Amino acid sequence: MRVVGADGKQTYKEVSWDEAFDFIADRMQKIKVEHGPECTALFTHGSGGHYWGTLLKAFGSTNIAAPSYAQCRGPREVAFIATFGEGLDSPESTDIRDTRCLVLIGSHIGENMHNGQVQEMSDAIDKGATIITVDPRFSTAASKSKFWLPIKPATDIALLLTWIHEIINNEWYDKAYVEQYTYGFEQLKAYIQPFTPEWAYGITTIKPDQIRETAKEMANASPAVIIHPGRHVTWYGDDTQRLRAVAILNALLGSWGRRGGYFIPEKLEVPDYPHPPFPKPTRDWRLAMKGKYNLADLALANGVCDATIPTPDLDCNIKGWIVNGTNLIMTLPDKKKTIEALNNLELLVVVDTMPMEITGYADIVLPECTYLERWDDLRVVHGRIPNIALRMPAAEPKYNTKPAYWMAKELSKKMGLEEYFAWDSYEDVLEWQLKQVGSSLEEMKRIGVKNFPRTFDDLYFKPGEDITFNTNSGKIELYSTAFQDEGFDPMPVYTPHMEPPAGFYHLNYGRAPMHTFSRTANNPNLTDLMDENKVWVNPKVAKEWGLKNDQPVYLQNQDGIVSDFPVKVRVTERIRFDSVYIVHGFGHSDKKLSRAFGKGASDSQLITRVLIDPIMGGTGMRGNFVTFRFEKESEGQL
Repeated sequence: MRVVGADGKQTYKEVSWDEAFDFIADRMQKIKVEHGPECTALFTHGSGGHYWGTLLKAFGSTNIAAPSYAQCRGPREVAFIATFGEGLDSPESTDIRDTRCLVLIGSHIGENMHNGQVQEMSDAIDKGATIITVDPRFSTAASKSKFWLPIKPATDIALLLTWIHEIINNEWYDKAYVEQYTYGFEQLKAYIQPFTPEWAYGITTIKPDQIRETAKEMANASPAVIIHPGRHVTWYGDDTQRLRAVAILNALLGSWGRRGGYFIPEKLEVPDYPHPPFPKPTRDWRLAMKGKYNLADLALANGVCDATIPTPDLDCNIKGWIVNGTNLIMTLPDKKKTIEALNNLELLVVVDTMPMEITGYADIVLPECTYLERWDDLRVVHGRIPNIALRMPAAEPKYNTKPAYWMAKELSKKMGLEEYFAWDSYEDVLEWQLKQVGSSLEEMKRIGVKNFPRTFDDLYFKPGEDITFNTNSGKIELYSTAFQDEGFDPMPVYTPHMEPPAGFYHLNYGRAPMHTFSRTANNPNLTDLMDENKVWVNPKVAKEWGLKNDQPVYLQNQDGIVSDFPVKVRVTERIRFDSVYIVHGFGHSDKKLSRAFGKGASDSQLITRVLIDPIMGGTGMRGNFVTFRFEKESEGQL
């Protein structure tokens, strides 16, 4: 479809696939001639990113960004790489089934995460594992916990430093493990001396005896203990340092590479279908960062967005975006900046199954068939044992929708890049790949998932085993030389954060298990389970404002932005008095989403204060505050 009319208005004109690809190819070639191929970018989430990524790299650009990095898990990857020499990837290598103590800090297993982790947590509970949940909200996970610590928002680093203090000063750490495998213990021991439980109590509101008791609970379980790294960890702008503290705590307790802590994953290597080498680009998104965020190991979606807004000091502002399966209007923080970037594009192509907000800004919308109507890449999972899984179509595509691999291949023909897609059907690709690992498409159609034996018996470290870590020192770094080299504090630092103004409350947001981000809010089966979000309000706050259950209110943030639609109140003691909570992914403004339109409030709309992590560029989004309005009124609304 070709979008016509004003940006964001979702007015379309149906065109043929051939016409759409001609338009895209012409615009991309124009950008290449006038600015260079690097001035195009791909934003992606999901399997289609592989095909579009191949096309973009063949075109000459490596500006490929997934919001799941800078807006979600990036800080923990950088923190764990700096500490252990490797990241966590997805799913995380947490040995939850055998753990004796699982610590969840703002991590809501049961409301998000992978199904396997939920099942393993259930097994661990059945076997008597202790669950410790740190969260301003009494989450589903908190309801299964021995300890719920309703921490004051933005003070998590203080609690983590104090736990480290208690574990070191009481000699509860794994002495043999720390001596053999770690670097910087004496510096860490000296550093944490001021961080007593009494100090933390004045910051976190967690009582000293609770801090000591939970620290001892972890130590008693060591090494079968997991301080969970979380998934959506971009909160307050100091997130990499917070995750460094999480990594250090795991290291002190000896859980990395140990049963019940973090196992050593193995991943089957499945080669790509043969294609020519990609051209080597001369520029990328880092040019816009001016030397910052060198520790970021993947492209930053917000960095690509910044590089799209014209500035005189850049010789290559990004001019074209392909957006695959991610609704950037509700995904990237700071909606105003995102729209500014969109308005400076010469080409925007959106690939999606639904008329999301982002599609209204596109030049061309390419309607993808759903996952039940297409072949997808093999799912190659790292874990205790490596495995591959096949996704195959259960039905023919409806209407004039197509799979992303077909789109990328057809567009490559228009651009003279077809040699990078030298296959006739995607079944040919899958058959070739499966043969390389000793399977076949026929076998995978029958069994769906195939497990492979581990190459070595190395799921856990052997007692006293000599291990070299991929860090500067070759050891687990309690004192980070990588951070020091980049001019950052080598150990985690607690920094006080802004308090909400009078009458405002910390805006906390999260996930619901039946929905995938904002992508499924129009699905009839899933909306039967949850068709709108509600704002959780503490009874004391509700009494002050005269709020009742299911009363509709508008939310206004600290910058005067008011939610487009009202959201119903849920009065509950499961949220702190200084906070409110809503589920992400609601408050859609497009009427074509007939079930989702106007249902609940959009947390994304209210996130206008973005706290950038100075170490890796992640976008902290929990520094926003909201108050209640009974009528829609605002001075600063977008």
